[in-house]
Amino acid sequence: MTAEEFQKARRALMRRDPVLAPIIKRHRSRSPLDTPVMDPFTALMRTITAQQISTKAAATIYGRLVAMLPKNATPDALLALSDEQLRQAGLSRQKSAYLRDLAAKVKSGDLPVHSLHELTDDEVIDAIVKVKGLGRWSAEMFLMFRLRRPDVLPVGDLGIVTAIQRLYGLRKKPKPARIVKIGEAWRPYRTVACWYLWRSLENEPD
Repeated sequence: MTAEEFQKARRALMRRDPVLAPIIKRHRSRSPLDTPVMDPFTALMRTITAQQISTKAAATIYGRLVAMLPKNATPDALLALSDEQLRQAGLSRQKSAYLRDLAAKVKSGDLPVHSLHELTDDEVIDAIVKVKGLGRWSAEMFLMFRLRRPDVLPVGDLGIVTAIQRLYGLRKKPKPARIVKIGEAWRPYRTVACWYLWRSLENEPD
Protein backbone atom coordinates (compact mmCIF):
# COMPACT_ATOMS: atom_id res chain seq x y z
CA MET A 1 0.00 0.00 0.00
CA THR A 2 1.42 3.33 -1.08
CA ALA A 3 0.65 6.80 0.31
CA GLU A 4 -1.62 7.42 -2.68
CA GLU A 5 -3.48 4.17 -2.07
CA PHE A 6 -3.90 5.09 1.59
CA GLN A 7 -5.50 8.42 0.67
CA LYS A 8 -7.81 6.63 -1.77
CA ALA A 9 -8.75 4.21 1.02
CA ARG A 10 -9.49 7.08 3.42
CA ARG A 11 -11.85 8.72 0.94
CA ALA A 12 -13.63 5.46 0.16
CA LEU A 13 -14.12 4.58 3.83
CA MET A 14 -15.47 8.05 4.65
CA ARG A 15 -18.05 7.72 1.88
CA ARG A 16 -19.11 4.20 2.76
CA ASP A 17 -19.13 4.19 6.57
CA PRO A 18 -20.63 7.14 8.46
CA VAL A 19 -19.50 5.59 11.76
CA LEU A 20 -15.83 5.57 10.75
CA ALA A 21 -15.93 8.95 8.97
CA PRO A 22 -15.51 11.14 12.10
CA ILE A 23 -12.67 8.91 13.36
CA ILE A 24 -10.90 9.31 10.04
CA LYS A 25 -11.31 13.10 10.15
CA ARG A 26 -10.02 13.28 13.71
CA HIS A 27 -6.80 11.46 12.81
CA ARG A 28 -6.22 12.98 9.39
CA SER A 29 -2.60 13.93 10.11
CA ARG A 30 -1.55 10.33 10.82
CA SER A 31 -1.06 7.26 8.68
CA PRO A 32 -0.20 3.58 9.19
CA LEU A 33 2.65 4.25 6.75
CA ASP A 34 4.39 6.55 9.27
CA THR A 35 6.16 3.63 10.96
CA PRO A 36 9.30 2.38 9.17
CA VAL A 37 9.11 -1.17 7.81
CA MET A 38 11.31 -3.65 9.68
CA ASP A 39 13.34 -6.47 8.18
CA PRO A 40 10.98 -9.51 8.10
CA PHE A 41 13.13 -11.75 10.28
CA THR A 42 13.62 -8.97 12.83
CA ALA A 43 9.91 -8.17 12.78
CA LEU A 44 9.01 -11.78 13.64
CA MET A 45 11.67 -11.87 16.35
CA ARG A 46 10.09 -8.81 17.88
CA THR A 47 6.61 -10.32 17.66
CA ILE A 48 7.71 -13.36 19.67
CA THR A 49 9.57 -11.24 22.21
CA ALA A 50 6.53 -9.03 22.84
CA GLN A 51 3.98 -11.76 23.46
CA GLN A 52 1.92 -11.50 26.66
CA ILE A 53 3.98 -8.76 28.31
CA SER A 54 3.68 -4.98 28.49
CA THR A 55 4.96 -2.78 25.68
CA LYS A 56 7.62 -1.33 27.97
CA ALA A 57 8.89 -4.73 29.10
CA ALA A 58 8.88 -6.00 25.52
CA ALA A 59 10.96 -3.04 24.35
CA THR A 60 13.49 -3.59 27.14
CA ILE A 61 13.89 -7.32 26.45
CA TYR A 62 14.04 -6.83 22.70
CA GLY A 63 16.69 -4.13 23.15
CA ARG A 64 18.83 -6.50 25.23
CA LEU A 65 18.44 -9.26 22.65
CA VAL A 66 19.39 -7.03 19.73
CA ALA A 67 22.43 -5.76 21.65
CA MET A 68 23.73 -9.34 21.74
CA LEU A 69 23.48 -9.71 17.96
CA PRO A 70 25.52 -8.25 15.09
CA LYS A 71 24.20 -5.12 13.39
CA ASN A 72 22.18 -7.22 10.95
CA ALA A 73 20.35 -9.90 12.90
CA THR A 74 20.46 -13.27 11.15
CA PRO A 75 19.20 -16.75 11.98
CA ASP A 76 22.78 -17.97 12.45
CA ALA A 77 23.55 -15.16 14.89
CA LEU A 78 20.43 -15.88 16.90
CA LEU A 79 21.10 -19.61 16.97
CA ALA A 80 24.63 -18.93 18.18
CA LEU A 81 23.34 -17.36 21.40
CA SER A 82 23.37 -19.66 24.41
CA ASP A 83 20.34 -20.41 26.56
CA GLU A 84 22.01 -18.42 29.33
CA GLN A 85 22.38 -15.36 27.10
CA LEU A 86 18.73 -15.53 26.11
CA ARG A 87 17.78 -15.85 29.76
CA GLN A 88 19.90 -12.81 30.63
CA ALA A 89 18.03 -10.84 27.98
CA GLY A 90 14.85 -11.61 29.92
CA LEU A 91 13.40 -14.28 27.67
CA SER A 92 11.51 -17.22 29.12
CA ARG A 93 12.50 -20.76 28.22
CA GLN A 94 9.39 -21.01 26.03
CA LYS A 95 10.10 -17.80 24.11
CA SER A 96 13.72 -18.85 23.66
CA ALA A 97 12.47 -22.08 22.08
CA TYR A 98 10.13 -20.10 19.82
CA LEU A 99 12.97 -17.85 18.67
CA ARG A 100 15.19 -20.84 17.95
CA ASP A 101 12.39 -22.45 15.94
CA LEU A 102 11.92 -19.24 13.97
CA ALA A 103 15.64 -19.01 13.21
CA ALA A 104 15.83 -22.68 12.23
CA LYS A 105 12.86 -22.45 9.87
CA VAL A 106 14.19 -19.28 8.22
CA LYS A 107 17.64 -20.83 7.85
CA SER A 108 16.25 -24.03 6.31
CA GLY A 109 13.96 -22.14 3.95
CA ASP A 110 10.79 -23.55 5.48
CA LEU A 111 9.87 -19.93 6.19
CA PRO A 112 11.08 -17.91 3.17
CA VAL A 113 11.00 -14.51 4.87
CA HIS A 114 12.54 -12.61 1.96
CA SER A 115 10.00 -13.85 -0.56
CA LEU A 116 6.86 -13.67 1.57
CA HIS A 117 5.89 -10.51 -0.28
CA GLU A 118 5.41 -12.63 -3.40
CA LEU A 119 2.78 -14.83 -1.72
CA THR A 120 -0.95 -14.31 -1.28
CA ASP A 121 -2.30 -13.30 2.13
CA ASP A 122 -3.43 -16.86 2.89
CA GLU A 123 -0.08 -18.28 1.81
CA VAL A 124 1.77 -15.87 4.08
CA ILE A 125 -0.41 -16.90 7.02
CA ASP A 126 0.13 -20.59 6.29
CA ALA A 127 3.90 -20.07 6.19
CA ILE A 128 4.16 -18.04 9.40
CA VAL A 129 1.93 -20.22 11.58
CA LYS A 130 4.31 -23.15 11.04
CA VAL A 131 6.67 -21.42 13.49
CA LYS A 132 6.11 -22.34 17.14
CA GLY A 133 4.58 -19.41 19.00
CA LEU A 134 3.33 -17.59 15.90
CA GLY A 135 -0.41 -17.93 15.30
CA ARG A 136 -2.88 -16.42 12.89
CA TRP A 137 -3.02 -13.07 14.70
CA SER A 138 0.77 -12.68 14.48
CA ALA A 139 0.64 -13.50 10.78
CA GLU A 140 -2.14 -10.97 10.22
CA MET A 141 -0.14 -8.25 11.99
CA PHE A 142 2.83 -9.13 9.75
CA LEU A 143 0.61 -8.78 6.68
CA MET A 144 -0.74 -5.43 7.84
CA PHE A 145 2.36 -3.71 9.16
CA ARG A 146 5.33 -5.45 7.51
CA LEU A 147 3.92 -6.26 4.08
CA ARG A 148 1.36 -3.43 4.22
CA ARG A 149 -1.38 -5.49 2.64
CA PRO A 150 -4.50 -3.31 2.33
CA ASP A 151 -7.32 -5.77 2.98
CA VAL A 152 -6.66 -7.72 6.19
CA LEU A 153 -9.31 -8.10 8.91
CA PRO A 154 -8.05 -9.67 12.17
CA VAL A 155 -11.39 -10.73 13.62
CA GLY A 156 -9.74 -12.15 16.74
CA ASP A 157 -8.00 -8.93 17.76
CA LEU A 158 -9.37 -7.67 21.08
CA GLY A 159 -8.92 -4.03 20.10
CA ILE A 160 -10.91 -4.48 16.91
CA VAL A 161 -13.66 -6.35 18.76
CA THR A 162 -13.86 -3.65 21.46
CA ALA A 163 -13.81 -0.75 18.98
CA ILE A 164 -16.59 -2.24 16.85
CA GLN A 165 -18.76 -2.90 19.91
CA ARG A 166 -18.36 0.69 21.09
CA LEU A 167 -18.64 2.50 17.77
CA TYR A 168 -21.53 0.48 16.37
CA GLY A 169 -23.49 0.40 19.63
CA LEU A 170 -23.57 -3.37 20.03
CA ARG A 171 -24.82 -4.82 23.32
CA LYS A 172 -22.41 -7.75 23.19
CA LYS A 173 -18.93 -8.22 21.83
CA PRO A 174 -19.32 -9.12 18.15
CA LYS A 175 -18.49 -12.61 16.98
CA PRO A 176 -16.12 -13.07 14.01
CA ALA A 177 -19.01 -13.58 11.58
CA ARG A 178 -20.57 -10.26 12.65
CA ILE A 179 -17.22 -8.48 12.25
CA VAL A 180 -16.79 -9.93 8.77
CA LYS A 181 -20.30 -8.76 7.85
CA ILE A 182 -19.68 -5.21 9.12
CA GLY A 183 -16.33 -5.19 7.35
CA GLU A 184 -17.83 -5.94 3.94
CA ALA A 185 -18.33 -2.20 3.47
CA TRP A 186 -14.60 -1.65 3.96
CA ARG A 187 -13.32 -3.95 1.20
CA PRO A 188 -10.70 -3.75 -0.27
CA TYR A 189 -9.34 -1.50 2.50
CA ARG A 190 -10.07 -3.44 5.67
CA THR A 191 -6.52 -2.93 6.94
CA VAL A 192 -7.02 0.84 6.85
CA ALA A 193 -10.42 0.56 8.53
CA CYS A 194 -8.84 -1.50 11.32
CA TRP A 195 -6.12 1.07 11.78
CA TYR A 196 -8.79 3.70 12.44
CA LEU A 197 -10.68 1.35 14.76
CA TRP A 198 -7.51 1.07 16.85
CA ARG A 199 -7.13 4.86 16.79
CA SER A 200 -10.67 5.21 18.16
CA LEU A 201 -9.53 3.51 21.38
CA GLU A 202 -6.87 6.14 22.08
CA ASN A 203 -7.68 8.73 24.71
CA GLU A 204 -6.60 11.72 22.67
CA PRO A 205 -6.63 12.22 18.88
CA ASP A 206 -3.69 13.99 17.25
